[in-house]
Amino acid sequence: MDPTSALFLANGLSFVVYLAIGFWYLAPWMRKKSRAEALAPLLWVHVFRHVALQIFAAQRAGLPVSDSLRNEIAYGDVIGMVLALVALFALRARSAVAVPIVWLFVVLTVADLLNAAVGGMRQALFGSAQGVTWLILASMFPRCG
Repeated sequence: MDPTSALFLANGLSFVVYLAIGFWYLAPWMRKKSRAEALAPLLWVHVFRHVALQIFAAQRAGLPVSDSLRNEIAYGDVIGMVLALVALFALRARSAVAVPIVWLFVVLTVADLLNAAVGGMRQALFGSAQGVTWLILASMFPRCG
């Protein structure tokens, strides 16, 4: 199997695992909770998106990503991480702006995910990812969508 196929297979399998966890455990639990309590676990998953900053090291180690896409991926994920954290604080404080912040987070995260996926495919990054970058794309990237 070539590296691109292996990565897409791993990515797809991770997505199926996240869906199963969501449907079997998270959704039933969320139905019994308030909006703030239900949204919190979904946001906590995203506060670790700063791991995307490793793309700077990956580029230096040979990942053939352009500087512009590198910056879009890194800073898009950091912005998503910060928004997730701000939304968590707002939810915890029962702020009136909490839900609009969550929606802003969702819209920007979807745009960031699409931008990174399209950019990665255009620059053939999926076939050249190795090491930590491969693990992030295979296991963490599917949960961001």
